[in-house]
Amino acid sequence: MRLVFAGTPAVAVPALDAIAASRHELLAVLTRPDAPAGRGRHLVRSPAGAWAHERGIEVLTPGRPRDPEFLARLAELDPDCVPVVAYGALVPPGALEIPRYGWINLHFSLLPAWRGAAPVQHAVLHGDEVTGASVFQLEAGLDTGPVFGTLTEPIRPTDTAGDLLERLAHAGARL
Repeated sequence: MRLVFAGTPAVAVPALDAIAASRHELLAVLTRPDAPAGRGRHLVRSPAGAWAHERGIEVLTPGRPRDPEFLARLAELDPDCVPVVAYGALVPPGALEIPRYGWINLHFSLLPAWRGAAPVQHAVLHGDEVTGASVFQLEAGLDTGPVFGTLTEPIRPTDTAGDLLERLAHAGARL
């Protein structure tokens, strides 16, 4: 399958590694634009963007995913599917319609629990004993499409949100 991957933070990298090790063709990586970081506030690539750049894979960084230039480039690439892990922006209907099999998101909760941003932090803060990851079809709503698969992960008493998110990112990459 011809893929364009959408993701931004370090938790997206295990899924990129899994795609790179697969038989699929990775055409480009869609990520958020470079952002100021550190004390000097220098512009820094996202971890997903850096991963792609290091491998010579095209990096797409539209200011907004509804930008006409981005939509035109996505249509030119003609992906079969766009896997998503923590991209960080809502995908507009015009972009959702381009890939033949749609956009498939890895979300770090057992949907419908903890839709939206920071699901792992919500699970830890609310004392959940178990959480997980869900793979589902993106639709116009927020984390509302049909779920294709899930995995569960116990929340240990000593877990931080970071510990749990790292485990979910690696386990979820196999979904």
